[in-house]
Order: sequence, then structure tokens, then C-alpha cells
Amino acid sequence: MDKTYTFTYRHTRPEELAAPDLQLVERARAAAAAAYAPYSGFRVGAAARLDDGEILTASNQESEVFPSGMCAERILLYWLQANAGGRRIGSLAVATGSGHRECYPCAACRQVIADTEKRQGTPIRILMAGTTSVTELDSARLLIPFRFEL
Repeated sequence: MDKTYTFTYRHTRPEELAAPDLQLVERARAAAAAAYAPYSGFRVGAAARLDDGEILTASNQESEVFPSGMCAERILLYWLQANAGGRRIGSLAVATGSGHRECYPCAACRQVIADTEKRQGTPIRILMAGTTSVTELDSARLLIPFRFEL
């Protein structure tokens, strides 16, 4: 039996975002500037707005012992779980530095974001930003429809 999976998302320009979302994207872009990416040259930043309004950021970090580096999204989410477990993320922005297309989380990050959303019991809005456009999803579940679950 064939089935169809569809979902709704928004695609817009950064300047059309609501002020809090634009601020989150800008914080992710700023975090990308701090990335350590001498091998790929691809700098990525992530910014999460927590339930109390605080914004946390992280950037990707590469290693000479490839693939031992880590994506910005997982660095941020693992740090949050290890240091402030129980706090909820309302929105998560992922962005590259200037001159790049929109940045979409890799499959491993998509799974970890979905795990985080499941654990906190509330949706995480996702903003995937490039220099001239942003794709918005209302829930991390939409990033990986056939995600692994125990």
C-alpha cells in the first residue's frame, strides 16, 4: 500500500521574520563566526531560545581526527541536557555565516533534536537560515518523519 507524507513549512526572507525569530537567527549567525572549521570551511551556528527567554548558542567544532568533530546543534543540545536538564527549548535556529545557502541539520542532529523535543514534551520550532532565506518548521518531528524511537 502506498502512503503519502506531507507537511507544511514556511519559506521567507530573514527581514520578514518576527523580531524574536530574527534575533535568534542573528545569534546563530554570530555563533557560526566562532566555529572551528579549518578542514571543511563550513561554519555553522545554533541558537536556542529557552522557556524563560534565555538564548544559548554553540558552533560546530572540527578535529584533525575526522570525523571526531561535532555539529553546532548537538553541541548545544548535549550541553543543555548535561548542565540544565529539564529546561525547555521553544525555538532553535541553525545558520551559516554570510555567503551560504540555508543550513539544514544533518541526520544525526535531526534525530537528537527530535529526541530532545520528545523528552521535553513540547514542540521545538526550527529556523534554518541562510543569508537571504529562512525555512521554518513548527516541530522538530517534521525534520525526520521516520525517526528512531525506543
